[in-house]
Amino acid sequence: MVPTLTHGKQSAHEQISDDRGGANRARSRAWVGGITFTFVVALLGLGLSRLPIFGRIGPLACAIIIAVLYRQVAGYPERLRSGIQFSSKRLLRAAIILFGLKLNIDTLLHKGLWLLLRDAGTIVFAIAVTMLLAKLFKADKGLSLLLSIGTGVCGAAAIAAVSPIVKAKEEDTALGAGIIALMGTVFAIVYTVLRPLLPLSSLHYGIWSGVSLHEIAHVALAAAPAGSDALAIALLAKLGRVFLLVPLSFILMAWMKRRGSTAADHVKVEFPWFLIGFIAMSVIGSYVIGHLVVIPPVIMNDIASLTTFILTMAMVGLGLNVSFQDLRTKAFRPLAAMTVTSMLLSLGTFLTIYF
Repeated sequence: MVPTLTHGKQSAHEQISDDRGGANRARSRAWVGGITFTFVVALLGLGLSRLPIFGRIGPLACAIIIAVLYRQVAGYPERLRSGIQFSSKRLLRAAIILFGLKLNIDTLLHKGLWLLLRDAGTIVFAIAVTMLLAKLFKADKGLSLLLSIGTGVCGAAAIAAVSPIVKAKEEDTALGAGIIALMGTVFAIVYTVLRPLLPLSSLHYGIWSGVSLHEIAHVALAAAPAGSDALAIALLAKLGRVFLLVPLSFILMAWMKRRGSTAADHVKVEFPWFLIGFIAMSVIGSYVIGHLVVIPPVIMNDIASLTTFILTMAMVGLGLNVSFQDLRTKAFRPLAAMTVTSMLLSLGTFLTIYF
């Protein structure tokens, strides 16, 4: 009898172990499957962006469009949620850290310090006017805030960076990133069309583009046709706005903590450690690479492409949270506020440069 009982206990123990092992394997498959899913959709977005028309909006917006359409047709892939959330959160932070390599602090401080005043004015104007119009239009405040920061700083990357600080909903982050990518492309194309008609030198046109357009890609798209000098000053002006993302993030942290201290639910603000990584990569890109360590340009270009692709994977995860119902009910008024702000910002910047 004793051996039989012992054998029964061992079987039960083995059964429990098998159950736990099966559950762990299922979680691992869901995690890997979710990451693979975002990887494949990001690849599709990259491929779609190579087509003539879609090339104007870039891989990030293309991937978000695919993810949103998938959500409407097939629903959210619940079985893969853990891996998808890993992409939308962890990979997002990794992309922001790598994004720091694009910020050359040394060049900015030595050659573009005077542009920082304009850049700071752009950020203050974009946030203040967008939120004022959002109140006037009775638009969703959370999405409007993200769009105001994306407009003032550096598009989708800024939205992704501040979203965890301001406790933004994932669907708002995805909507904001998609809207910024789309509208920024429209503005960049308009700039390119207007350039030959404007009474601006190439240098002044570059400053106008860098101070007022939404993302680095949009600045490059608009300024490149004006020549290398215009492109260089445009990117320098844009990098100043990227640099100001760091102090803006800490200002937002202080605002959220103050808001939490007076709110009934006490908003808890986590320190954005990924911004430390962003600063560290900026320092490495500014003072180490090219000075102490020489890395071929082709490798740096590959790192930049990898950064964009990782950010695209993250946006796929966020895009899966978007429903057309949200798009109809939440996005229109914040989009209107952001569009009016962008137009006023473009006109105001042009007038200050021209006169």
